Amino acid sequence: MLMFVDQPIDDILKPYIVSLLLFVIAFQALAGEDRERQCLLDHFDEGDESLTLAEVKNYCVQMLRADQKVEQANAAKQADVLLGGISSRIVNERRTEFDPYVITPHKLNYILPAWVSDNINRQAYRSLEGYEENLEDIETKFQLSLKVPLNTGPLFIEGDGLYLGFTLEAWWQTYANNISKPFRETNYQPELFYIAPLPWQLMGGNTGFIVGVEHQSNGRGELFSRSWNRVYTHFLFEKENFALSLKPWVRLSEDEKTSPLDSDGDDNPDIEDYLGHFELTMVYRWDALELSLRGRQNQHTHKGALEMGLTFPLWGKLRGYATGFTGYGESLIDYNYKQTRIGFGVSLNNVL
Repeated sequence: MLMFVDQPIDDILKPYIVSLLLFVIAFQALAGEDRERQCLLDHFDEGDESLTLAEVKNYCVQMLRADQKVEQANAAKQADVLLGGISSRIVNERRTEFDPYVITPHKLNYILPAWVSDNINRQAYRSLEGYEENLEDIETKFQLSLKVPLNTGPLFIEGDGLYLGFTLEAWWQTYANNISKPFRETNYQPELFYIAPLPWQLMGGNTGFIVGVEHQSNGRGELFSRSWNRVYTHFLFEKENFALSLKPWVRLSEDEKTSPLDSDGDDNPDIEDYLGHFELTMVYRWDALELSLRGRQNQHTHKGALEMGLTFPLWGKLRGYATGFTGYGESLIDYNYKQTRIGFGVSLNNVL
């Protein structure tokens, strides 16, 4: 025992401290507490030698608790992103979008049995004898809209997606008895678009963007043909139950027609004068109600449109849908015709 007299007390106690630390580390490893174990090891190698084991243990526990609070705050922050109106819909859709028996909605899917106009566009059908005077100001409108994902994992950044979308709108003269209840107008809109989140969190909300290209046509010929192509982008903002989208676009130019009956060329060269160059959409969800507002305008001609919609629960998956529209371009055949319309019907989904 005398041989230890000349040794420093630290050298005498160090084997016991090491054994004790190894025991603690082994116990914590079994419990899965690797971070606390690493903290103890770091303090043993580089920490203050005046601290007791209990003090080192207490320090590591306090540090881990502080780290857990930071992680919980970050998790809550991430949860806010998922609970935002736009991102929560995306998260829910991605759970089933590759299920072959599930159709993913794109825009609203609805039917309006009563879609009433203050003055339906008869002048567009002047060349059809017996047609324009028999058009009714009340008709049925429905919209079918779906999208298909084209990527199974991230393309460029986490959370992005590439989609093929298709929307069909139809205006049906169900109350026109003298002209056999025809479909007055049908619009087809295929599009390809890419959506991704942005790192900016403005005013405590979340942001994202969409870029895409789309074609819109009524599928008709000669004097009734209407169509255009455009490249667009969206800036998306969401905060809790509120969502905003700013959608500017650039029309892709077409050759001029050599005659009105020419099958090639631009069917409606002045369409941007009425439909404008951008669209602003706002959506707010309050309990089971969802209110949407959409507007567009040409800053030079001051022509545009305003549309409002309200969805509310009915039964099961069906939702009531009330909507109103005023301005130009309620359909492609009406792109340069101003009217005000209101309608009531049923929707299969919300905007958010």
